[in-house]
Amino acid sequence: MSAKKGPEPKLAILGGGNIGRAIARGLVGAGRLAAGQIVITRRSPEALEDLSREGYRIQSDNADAVRRCEIVLLAVQPQQIVDLLREIRSELSPRKHLLVSIVSGVGCADIARSVGKKVAVVRAMPNTAVAIRESMTCLASNLAPPAAMERVRSLFDALGRTLVISEEQMIPATALCACGIAFFLRCIRAASQGGIEIGFHSDEALLLAAQTAKGAAALLVSAEHHPEAEIDKVTTPRGCTIAGLNEMEHQGLSSALIKGILTSADKAGKLFVASRE
Repeated sequence: MSAKKGPEPKLAILGGGNIGRAIARGLVGAGRLAAGQIVITRRSPEALEDLSREGYRIQSDNADAVRRCEIVLLAVQPQQIVDLLREIRSELSPRKHLLVSIVSGVGCADIARSVGKKVAVVRAMPNTAVAIRESMTCLASNLAPPAAMERVRSLFDALGRTLVISEEQMIPATALCACGIAFFLRCIRAASQGGIEIGFHSDEALLLAAQTAKGAAALLVSAEHHPEAEIDKVTTPRGCTIAGLNEMEHQGLSSALIKGILTSADKAGKLFVASRE
């Protein structure tokens, strides 16, 4: 696929899967970059034809994408990262490049070892809500100067909220933030099914459940209150809210969610160990 003319590319996204696509579209939607400033690679670039029509630079050559950009986002599967780094390391320059990895289970030190150069490396753990600029993204690095971390944080701040954590916390961040999108979506789905049971049509029930969940989350994010403080505002003595809450707790709602997060964190930890073997 031929290179597009236009603004000089600034960001290379190596891996045009769901999360890579979401980040690209989120940055453009936020006005942070123009589509023509983002190069997205995939072994089968024809699978990104829709993005090409939107103005993104699409290609299969990872090394060329690195040559053309200063910020390089690694967005491949863990089992693909070693081959990818081997492919691009000759093009990496410590003076020019900043590597940002969203690859689960692969540490900054692992990437630096594979590259064999002192390139700044930052790990990021976003979720798929980057596409609508509502992600919770955790950032970590012990191999990047403060200026590089701020540069990465500025990118992801355009896609939602960010939190800089220690790299040891990236495994639990994977479970709570990246996997957490699916957990909360399943909760909304369950609430909508309850809505159908009590008389709403399926589309109405889903709208009611999703908007209510959005409002509940917004209350916590905007006011920084504890969830129980907001719950107390809608639970009256002998009321219907406390009756429903107590029944959910009897059925194991909180314990099931906690156990699910712990299970995902355990699995993420095993992926990290496997990636280092």
